Amino acid sequence: MPTAIVTGQPVPGSSLESDLRALGFEVRTASDSTDTAALLATVPADRRVAVVDARFVGHLHALRLGLTDPRFPLAAIPGAVTAQPAGRQALNGALAREAAAGGTDLAVDGLVTALDADVHRPELGSLVAAVPADPQARNEARQAVAAVDDEAVRLKSAVKSRDGFFTTFFISPYSRYLARWCARRGLTPNQVTTASLLTALIAAGCAATGTRAGFVAAGGLLIASFVLDCTDGQLARYSLQYSTLGAWLDATFDRAKEYAYYAGLALGAARGGDDVWALALGAMILQTCRHVVDFSFNEANHDATANTSPTAALSDRLDSVGWTVWVRRMIVLPIGERWALIAVLTAATTPRITFYVLLVGCALAATYTTAGRVLRSLTRKATRTDRAAKALADLADNGPLAQFVSRALPAPLGSPLLVALAGVAVLTVSLFSGVTWAPVAGAVVYALASGQALARPLKGALDWLVPPLFRAAEYGTVLVLASKSGVNGTLPAAFGLVAAVAYHHYDTVYRIRGNAGAPPAWLVRAAGGQEGRTLLVTVVAAVLTATQFKVALTVLAVAVAGLVLVESIRFWVSAGAPAVHDEGEPA
Repeated sequence: MPTAIVTGQPVPGSSLESDLRALGFEVRTASDSTDTAALLATVPADRRVAVVDARFVGHLHALRLGLTDPRFPLAAIPGAVTAQPAGRQALNGALAREAAAGGTDLAVDGLVTALDADVHRPELGSLVAAVPADPQARNEARQAVAAVDDEAVRLKSAVKSRDGFFTTFFISPYSRYLARWCARRGLTPNQVTTASLLTALIAAGCAATGTRAGFVAAGGLLIASFVLDCTDGQLARYSLQYSTLGAWLDATFDRAKEYAYYAGLALGAARGGDDVWALALGAMILQTCRHVVDFSFNEANHDATANTSPTAALSDRLDSVGWTVWVRRMIVLPIGERWALIAVLTAATTPRITFYVLLVGCALAATYTTAGRVLRSLTRKATRTDRAAKALADLADNGPLAQFVSRALPAPLGSPLLVALAGVAVLTVSLFSGVTWAPVAGAVVYALASGQALARPLKGALDWLVPPLFRAAEYGTVLVLASKSGVNGTLPAAFGLVAAVAYHHYDTVYRIRGNAGAPPAWLVRAAGGQEGRTLLVTVVAAVLTATQFKVALTVLAVAVAGLVLVESIRFWVSAGAPAVHDEGEPA
């Protein structure tokens, strides 16, 4: 149980101690700075501790935001400061410095100022948190507390501040109340996330029946899954139940749900005599590449210096015109709009039409977003950091072969992007040449280009496009060769392989987002790297019969999935994984 030390003279009629107990704190009282330091020393080092000014007046939710968020070692609001085990040393040092400065009264805000470390200060908005100096100020602060509905603010803050049109106007108005219902019954965000996954898997199973009733049920269940998907994040924000495991589940289950649903649609179409596995795999590839474009662009620019451009300035001006914000959010087809579109088309049309519309919509969205980001990159004056270059190199997922090339031929043949484009172009031509061994030769050239593309740091204006190019090349190779085999079951095996590799790439992204670095080097080597897998797939396609190629893809899919899943699960449930919750743009 966390401990809160209320320091200073008690104030008659104050609800501070009861509020702290409501938040799960064991409350102890201290009369002065010496007493506070003594009590602090008795609290076990592995326990969260808070120091709160006895004169504090404010909302319960202000205390909750300031003292219970698990993501930050140190956090503070006016009149209160908290430290997790990682921040205890800094708090102890600040308290010692305050005591050495003389005086018996402890000013908590002064203690926060004395902290020699980064302190998270949550945005309180209309919530009140104050330390009144006299009875009149206390009375005014209490009136300010009474004037603001604490619960209404808490419900509003549970909703992500930046979300899509469909989510904002068709889901969040009621899902926030579902989140509160879950909180009051002791449900956790991870339980709701799991329920969302199970609902989506049932939806995929309904779609796999291939019947009209099954398709209608699948569409309805997909929307229900999305409601739960919104609810889990809102529950986490409502109750501040952020966790390492929750970060991993929230980051990966959305992709698992969507791609499992694609597979269900493809199975349902097959029951009706229509083979749409190539469309399902194409949709998964397109969506994954879109995400990699988002991730790469953001990693390349989020800590760049002199990061300005006329295009960005224009976008900021458009944000002041309300309707353009919503139009631009809808154009990119975020998860809410995308899942609503898929659900309606599943219920009303056929899987083939669903995939056609999805592919066209996502292609247009990808063109819009990528073109805008290319324009921003070309017009902005930015100096990219070594950290950003390292993140892009990790996202590239080059394996042992490309790394050997990078060391053996260190002199770059050209800019990273141009070298990568040349390698992808050669590989693409070879795949459609009609010559059996041409893809192998193209993959060799592509592997050489992959190594050369990373022979210098990825700091060019458009070098963030290198990782998405590699994703398109690897996934596209699997799609093309599987489509050419002409054997039933090859495309589903290819779907499984790309899904396993895509999971590895998403896992890499979310580790980087959590400042935990890329997956271990041994995992990248064992998985072959993107160029190694590409070359391997072209070799087995040339050497084996079509039936044997199907078996080889299946074995490779199982091997990659087992390898990356075991390591990913080990990492995300370990104590060293980042305790973050994804609050990025809707994807």
